[in-house]
Amino acid sequence: MSERQVFEYALLRVVPRVERGECFNAGVVVYCRARSFVAARTYLNEEKLKALDPHADVTGVRAALHAVEGVCRGGTDAGQAARDDAGRRFRWLIAPRSTVVQPGPVHTGLTADPAAEVERLLALLVR
Repeated sequence: MSERQVFEYALLRVVPRVERGECFNAGVVVYCRARSFVAARTYLNEEKLKALDPHADVTGVRAALHAVEGVCRGGTDAGQAARDDAGRRFRWLIAPRSTVVQPGPVHTGLTADPAAEVERLLALLVR
């Protein structure tokens, strides 16, 4: 069994109408400094989105969520963040913003497998 390491995570929230403040969880971003690991997994519940805003841009919201996954993967999918290390990409993704997809507060934990943690948190807090 591998040694457990500290990790940080933030939920990604969809806020269809920022002025109303209603939101739901649509993804999670996990960062483990000791492993130079950052990853995001997303799941968009279109029914919830349409319930909060019948005129929501589903394609745009889905694209914003996929962009977060791309920044985590790095490489050409990360755009300007391509050369940044995992920590800088995580910090950029969790910076407060007033858009339809917003990061929640950062939480911490211990894990021996950060990749499995991403899936566990997605199942527990998003799906």
